[in-house]
Amino acid sequence: MEKLVFYVLSIITLVSAFCVVFLRRPMHNVLFMIMTMLGVAGFFILLRAEFVAMVQIIVYAGAVMVLFLFVIMLLRLDQVQLPQDPRALRWWTGSLLGVILITLLLPVMRAFVLPMPSGMAPAVKLDAMSNTELIARELFTTYLLPFEITSVLLLAAMIGTVILARKRSRGTVGD
Repeated sequence: MEKLVFYVLSIITLVSAFCVVFLRRPMHNVLFMIMTMLGVAGFFILLRAEFVAMVQIIVYAGAVMVLFLFVIMLLRLDQVQLPQDPRALRWWTGSLLGVILITLLLPVMRAFVLPMPSGMAPAVKLDAMSNTELIARELFTTYLLPFEITSVLLLAAMIGTVILARKRSRGTVGD
């Protein structure tokens, strides 16, 4: 059953990722990006990393993508449609080169993956702590300063965005 869920989730995630890259409307790109982020969160759940999956949903699919949607609506990019590329040869050339690159890299990637004997269990043993407790302990002890610096930078970016949006709206109203 887990294998079936993995394959269905893989197909959904890959299709939505291709839609992000190849669709022409920015609003559709962001919506499919949200779907891709939800698919990645599903992979984390399959890996039994529930905390990381919820962070993926809350931070990326929630906050960041909603911010992208607001920027698109603020700049009125939802009505913009990218022009068709008259040089479709570029797309086919890039696709062909990508397939060739993947074909050449597969043997190299297989050399780095060491197969585990079927009768052996992984040697990693975790304490009786849950995944969430382990991450929280590391985040609030070892990585506390980078965590706080990141929060201050995000706050500064949010304040700057509000100030820029206010100046822009004042400039357009007074004209």
